[in-house]
Amino acid sequence: MIPLAYDVVIIGAGIVGAACADECARHGMRVALIDRDGVGGGATAAGMGHLVVMDDSDAQFALTRYSQLLWQQLRSDLPADVEYEACGTIWVAADDQEMAEVYRKRAYYERSGVPTVVLDQRALERLEPNLRKGLAGGLLVPEDGVLYPPCAAQFLRERALAAQAKLHLGSVLEAGKGRVRLSDGQEFVAPAIVNAAGTWAPELTPGFVVKKRKGHLAITDRSPGFVRHQLVELGYLKSAHSLTEDSVAFNVQPRRTGQILIGSSRQYEVEHSEVDDGILVRMLRRAQQYMPDLAAMSIIRVWTGFRAATPDKLPLIGPLPGDPTLFLATGHEGLGITTSLATARLLLDQLTGRPSAIAMEPYLPSRLVREHAHV
Repeated sequence: MIPLAYDVVIIGAGIVGAACADECARHGMRVALIDRDGVGGGATAAGMGHLVVMDDSDAQFALTRYSQLLWQQLRSDLPADVEYEACGTIWVAADDQEMAEVYRKRAYYERSGVPTVVLDQRALERLEPNLRKGLAGGLLVPEDGVLYPPCAAQFLRERALAAQAKLHLGSVLEAGKGRVRLSDGQEFVAPAIVNAAGTWAPELTPGFVVKKRKGHLAITDRSPGFVRHQLVELGYLKSAHSLTEDSVAFNVQPRRTGQILIGSSRQYEVEHSEVDDGILVRMLRRAQQYMPDLAAMSIIRVWTGFRAATPDKLPLIGPLPGDPTLFLATGHEGLGITTSLATARLLLDQLTGRPSAIAMEPYLPSRLVREHAHV
């Protein structure tokens, strides 16, 4: 079988791979996008779709804010089924200690040009009357938004195909040294191969550290107006920092349908995709502690997914040391939806040698490959 020649071959057609294909194809590159099971069925289908600025580190903040601005620029082009809503995020503070974190976040965000509004107890109750009474307050980040990830990925994919990218379905057996081979024997050759296969990425190209992190989501029947913003407890930050222990946190999102999307949970070292009833119960009870009336609502669907997580909570974007043809675009964990557009832009910057809007060094795979080599 004659190898198919491209400028770049992208493995994985979730939202990160689709964004990379879109960016490269619209730049005039010949692009092949490969996925084994159709498209967008991995972490993309298991994401909440929160377009959020995060500040666990300066590098995380830079990437999430850059990508959020790219989503805002793209907003007018998005079809209705993407369900982009600029609903804003409220980080909910349960007590005075968490209110101190509200003021810290406000100072950090506003130094970097991200608008925020500090909410006292009364203002929080006015904006979100279905939260339990007595919460200390919160921080409103009005430029955060939500969207429906599968349709967002489909939009990016279709735009890439309209720019002459080619979609190929099949399982990748080997990738590297300028060549990709599928299980059916088809081969591709390209000066650049992008591994955007999420949690499967290390199986395709070993040599770097990415772990699977399992999460649960639940969605209610319709109750329009019950939740008006993306709501996240400030305790979420504590649970997100754990790299080993199972955790749950209050995190709910309004959908355009009037439904409420409920998260979140994190589990490591779990391979099965079945719903874990114990984790699900903990997650729903946590949500009900913040919004007691959720207990009376019908949960119409529950599902799980796996997210690719790195030890330092930053994605891997760039060349894999030892193979100048192989690039990574994985390890985004729970921020793949938010950071997909910035990932694609940084990747194209590296492929073309053009300057980047933000420093790319914090996301280069060499940082973890180098550390892993000394373990």
